[in-house]
Amino acid sequence: MKISARNMLEGTISEVKKGQVVTVIKLMLPSGATLSSIITNDSADHLGLKSGVKAHAIIKASSVIIGKGVAGGNISARNIIKGKVQKVKEGMVMAEITLDLGGGSTITSTISDESVKRMELKAGDEAFAIIKATSVMIGVA
Repeated sequence: MKISARNMLEGTISEVKKGQVVTVIKLMLPSGATLSSIITNDSADHLGLKSGVKAHAIIKASSVIIGKGVAGGNISARNIIKGKVQKVKEGMVMAEITLDLGGGSTITSTISDESVKRMELKAGDEAFAIIKATSVMIGVA
């Protein structure tokens, strides 16, 4: 299957925490960073998710916010992952930003050209991928 989402990050499930309706999944990336996802209990059961299972986090580029200087910031998103800007591809309205997360993982975001200019974003900068846990889909092979 081919999908339109730009980001498919491979990792290992490190925690599964079921609630009344939803399950919080924590996926350990090769870099050691943890990515949280919130999915329904039915989906978690259907996929057979448990600690130690290899899985993929699937995230649309438009769901990834880029921030600079937000380490330890008060942001409601569960996922604030540090990386290094690998590439900035500017367009007329939107730009594509690729962050190297370490361990062979990258994540791509689409943000406005105006935001790139305001943050003075360029290759080599430290930046953060900010993603709401509800925007992270989980897939298994």
